[in-house]
Amino acid sequence: MSLSVRIIPCLDVTDGRVVKGVNFTNLVDAGDPVEMAALYGIEGADELTFLDISASSSGRETTLDIVRRTAEEVFIPLTVGGGIRSVQDVDRLLRAGADKVSINTSAIARPELIAEIADRFGSQVLVLSVDARRARTESGFEVTTHGGREGTSIDALAWVEKACALGVGEILLNSMDADGTRAGYDIGMISAVRAVTRVPLIASGGAGTLEDFAAALDAGANALLAASVFHFGIHRIKDVKTYLDSHNYPVRTVSIK
Repeated sequence: MSLSVRIIPCLDVTDGRVVKGVNFTNLVDAGDPVEMAALYGIEGADELTFLDISASSSGRETTLDIVRRTAEEVFIPLTVGGGIRSVQDVDRLLRAGADKVSINTSAIARPELIAEIADRFGSQVLVLSVDARRARTESGFEVTTHGGREGTSIDALAWVEKACALGVGEILLNSMDADGTRAGYDIGMISAVRAVTRVPLIASGGAGTLEDFAAALDAGANALLAASVFHFGIHRIKDVKTYLDSHNYPVRTVSIK
């Protein structure tokens, strides 16, 4: 039996509020993270992802508080990312109630961090966030940092292969070109990453129509992350699941209201 497709709302948090923009610019306030998390839990989300996009030291304390309060309200897996630089940071987040952590820039700066986290807590808690864009690298995809604003000249496919060998349990593949555009997931990028790894793959960036979600699954994604289409009421989670179920994709339909 196939594993159910996971639908994952993403909450980009800065200064204690959820924000959303296009290509990580022109951010607008989208609501209170704990309230939104609770609502998504009721509506049938399979997981939640919090990304602290400010990730300052003060931001980290805010994030820990948000994680604690969310864990008291919501009983689905919670992934938290942003500003994680050490095993100690991971430990604090897990103790606050996170189920998984997502790392990006810190892993690029020091890949050994991947193995350190995986060895201490297990690969199942470690998600590698790959913020990639189309560029002149060997595969045609480049890893970026700082919300897609800074290039690294690192080939995205080579980075995924290296990170998985070091112990990453899951890949969160963010298309910087498609982020917030609602023009569809980057199908070529998803297919390319799927070809070089067998770990679970979360597609992110560009969800617009219900057909977009199915297309990402056909390209090789195991889970579908979206933000603006959920935050601003374009689609509800149950609409996505109903559509996928009617097209024979396995989804968890329990508790959808």
